[in-house]
Amino acid sequence: MKVLRGLIYRQILAAVLYVTLAFLALFFFFDLVDEMRWVNRNSAYNITHALMFVALAIPGHLYELLPITVLIGTIFVMARFAQSSEFTIMRTSGMGPWLALRTLLFIGLGFVVLTIAVGDYAAPAAENLEQKLRAVQKGQITTGATGAWLKEKQGDHSIAVNVRAIKAPGDFLNVRVYDFDANGRLAAQIHAETAQVDEEHDRWSMQNVQISRLSQEGEKTKLVRSNEKSYDWPTQVTAEMVSAALLKPDNMSTLALFQFIRHLEANGQAVQKYEIEFWRKVFYPLSCLVMVVLALPFAYLHFRSGGIATYVFGGVMAGISFFLLNNVFGYVGTLQSWWPWLTAAAPGLLYTALSLTAFGWLVLRR
Repeated sequence: MKVLRGLIYRQILAAVLYVTLAFLALFFFFDLVDEMRWVNRNSAYNITHALMFVALAIPGHLYELLPITVLIGTIFVMARFAQSSEFTIMRTSGMGPWLALRTLLFIGLGFVVLTIAVGDYAAPAAENLEQKLRAVQKGQITTGATGAWLKEKQGDHSIAVNVRAIKAPGDFLNVRVYDFDANGRLAAQIHAETAQVDEEHDRWSMQNVQISRLSQEGEKTKLVRSNEKSYDWPTQVTAEMVSAALLKPDNMSTLALFQFIRHLEANGQAVQKYEIEFWRKVFYPLSCLVMVVLALPFAYLHFRSGGIATYVFGGVMAGISFFLLNNVFGYVGTLQSWWPWLTAAAPGLLYTALSLTAFGWLVLRR
C-alpha cells in the first residue's frame, strides 16, 4: 500500500502544482495589465515596480485558489486513473473505498496546513511589504473622503480616531483625535500632521500637533489651544487595526483579525463584517478536505476515450462555484445579520454534503 499511496500522492501533487501555476500565471497577467496604467504617470514608478507589486499579490491569490486547484488537480488524477484502469488494479490490490478515502484525506490535511501557512503568514507579510513599497512610490494609501474611523474607551472617556491616509504601515497622515467626556461632550481635540505607532509602549508618536482643550472655569467654558512639535498619545489602537479599517481585512492574519474584533466589541462598534471574515479564515483551509472527498468518486466512473475533459471541466465549474458561493454568502450574511460562523461555514457544509452524497452513492452503493 505504501507504493500505491506514493503513486497517488506524487500524481496529485504534480497535478495540483501544474493547475496552481497555470491559475497564478493568469492572475499575474491580469494584475500586470491593470498595474501598467500607473507606469510613466510618476517618474519614480516604472515597469520594475509594477512587476514587484504584482508579484507581492501572488500569496493572496494562492490562498484564495488553493481549494479550487486541489479540487481540479485531484479530479484530473482520479479520472485519469479510472480511464487507464489503474484504479481498478489498485482496488483489486486491496484498496477499498475507506482506505482510498483515508489516503486522500491525509494529503488533504497537507493542503490544509499549506493554506493556513499562506493565509496567516505569507499573504499578510506580502501585503504589508506591498503597502510600504506602494506608499513610497505613490505617496500614500487612502480610501474615500473621510479615511478610517475607530473608537476607543479610556476610563470614562470615549475616544474617536480619524486617520485620513497611510504613508506606510504604522505611519499615518492627517490624524485627528476627538476626546469625549463621560457625558458625551467634546473635551479635547488633537490634530497631527503625521503619527507613528509605537506598539511596544502602547502609544502614537505625533508630529506637528495642535491640541484644543475645553476647560470649565465656574460657569464659563474656556477653549485652550497649544501647538507641539511632538506629542505622545497613549492608546491601544495598533497599526493593523487602522489598516483593517482603511483597507480590506482579507489579508490580515487570523490572530490580528481576532484582536481587531475584540477592540471593536470593547468600543461598541459593528463587527459583523469582520466576524464573518474571521470565521471564513478559520473554515476556508478545511475546504481542501472537502475538495479531495468530492474528487474521489471520479475514480469509480467509467470513461470513454476523451471523456475525461468533460469531468475536468465539471471540476473547474465546481471550484469556481465554490469561490463565488463563498463570497455571496459573505455579502448576504452581512446584509441579513446571519450568524457569522454559520455564514462562513455554509459553503463548506453544502459542498461537504454534496461530496458525501456522491461518495455514498457512487462509491459505496455502486
